[in-house]
Amino acid sequence: MKKIVGISACITGIAHTYLAAEALKEAGKSLHVEVKIETHGAIGVENKLSYRDIDDSLGVIIASDIVIDEQRFMNKKLIKVSTHEAIKHPKKIIKYFIED
Repeated sequence: MKKIVGISACITGIAHTYLAAEALKEAGKSLHVEVKIETHGAIGVENKLSYRDIDDSLGVIIASDIVIDEQRFMNKKLIKVSTHEAIKHPKKIIKYFIED
């Protein structure tokens, strides 16, 4: 199965962080793509991506309203969007990796 990984984070680390993560995961399911999202919320980092997760993925989604260190995603196809964009248009974001 195709796999995409990502990070979601909003300014307060509460609602939009988790809404964006859930929207991307659900869109992935409907498009037959596994999506694993690391959340940077008010309680810290959850669902941390391993190097293997990153290596095995088609690319990385950064759905964030704060600055995220992208160093561990070098040499991966990457798209950066706001959490709002991830919530409103998750399928469009997933399709960036699976359609030419």
